[in-house]
Amino acid sequence: MKLSVSGRASAAAVVAAVTLLATGSIAGAAPAPTAGAAAAAPDIPVANVKAHLAQLQSIATANGGNRAHGRAGYLASVNYVKGKLDAAGFTTTVQQFTSSGSTGYNLIADWPGGNTDQVVMAGSHLDSVTAGPGINDNGSGSAAVLETALAVARSGYKPTKHLRFAWWGAEELGMVGSRSYVNGLSTANRAKISGYLNFDMIGSPNPGYFVYDDDPTIEKTFKDYFTGLGIATEPETEGDGRSDHAPFKNAGVPVGGLFSGADYKKTSTQAAKWGGTVGVAFDRCYHASCDTSANINDTALDRNSDAIAYAMWALSS
Repeated sequence: MKLSVSGRASAAAVVAAVTLLATGSIAGAAPAPTAGAAAAAPDIPVANVKAHLAQLQSIATANGGNRAHGRAGYLASVNYVKGKLDAAGFTTTVQQFTSSGSTGYNLIADWPGGNTDQVVMAGSHLDSVTAGPGINDNGSGSAAVLETALAVARSGYKPTKHLRFAWWGAEELGMVGSRSYVNGLSTANRAKISGYLNFDMIGSPNPGYFVYDDDPTIEKTFKDYFTGLGIATEPETEGDGRSDHAPFKNAGVPVGGLFSGADYKKTSTQAAKWGGTVGVAFDRCYHASCDTSANINDTALDRNSDAIAYAMWALSS
């Protein structure tokens, strides 16, 4: 998640390449399947999500301790995720843009099939800050979205709507990658996105359970999932407008998402609902060198990963 306006560096972006996939025109997509009963979402194995986090940690360690925009660790992260998706049968494209004098990359992955006039999209930013490896912010969201996409492939899911997944670059400079993607869409192709779901920090070590209160249908989908677990949620306010859903929302696309908290401190009321430590930040390692693979709450990561799959299946069936 990027810094608040007062704390972030300004960034300018120029889109260098916008492919057909980015416009929503999917070459060679399979015909939409016959509508039928909605399939149940699979359980997302948290061990698989953590294995992706371990790989992102290794990439950061091998590349100066971070995965930031313009650094070798970021491109290595893109290549890792792309390799997994290509092997699973996704149609992937790498979209380039320029920010702060460096080339940035978005990774877009489409699952063949489904009605491309109705796209359900999930995304997360893949870059870290320069201070550390960014495993909660935002390896956690990136890994969970990746594993959800791989679960789509493993299950052979044939949704009624078209599924698209995205990993954004340069979010930490002000949502640069996601903004370049949205700005590259025609008005007609923006209208084809029936919902964009954003996941930025979902494994915070002193976690809360926050749901974006933007689009009512998407919000209710997530709240229904957590209600089924007996977990009370709160509206997400700490990161409002500070992550990659903002460009979509500003363009009129329905948005939603999940968040487990950053540098705000947990209140006694919140600790009573969720456990954890009162008066301590949801993530004490936010934007710091200690945001490593040790900086993850497995329970929050597991629940939020399963919630992503639940929502993607429910909203695309």
